[in-house]
Amino acid sequence: MSVLASKSFTEPEEVREFPHGHVDLVTVGDATVGRAEFEPGWRWSQDVKPIAGTDSCQAAHTGYILSGRMHVVMDDGAEGEAGPGEAIMVEPGHDAWIVGDEPCVMLDFTGLRDYAKK
Repeated sequence: MSVLASKSFTEPEEVREFPHGHVDLVTVGDATVGRAEFEPGWRWSQDVKPIAGTDSCQAAHTGYILSGRMHVVMDDGAEGEAGPGEAIMVEPGHDAWIVGDEPCVMLDFTGLRDYAKK
């Protein structure tokens, strides 16, 4: 039996707010998909760490950057940056922040189910 499901981010099932941003979540089948918006000045270690209670982000992210730029530093020191039109994969154990004065908007297909959940 075929299944086709869709949900709109214009009416997310859940919105999680944190300083300098928010995540809109929808569940499609067994998948939780998030649309995250990080404002200039957002940094995981300042804005989400107090909610997560871990030293670094422990979510694995697989996503696509729609706008803005994000810099990521892994716990082992490896680092990189992603911007519009780029698909990304970030393993657990990282910090990240927004580069520049444009919000970073990204779709995340793996890492937002429990992200910034109080």
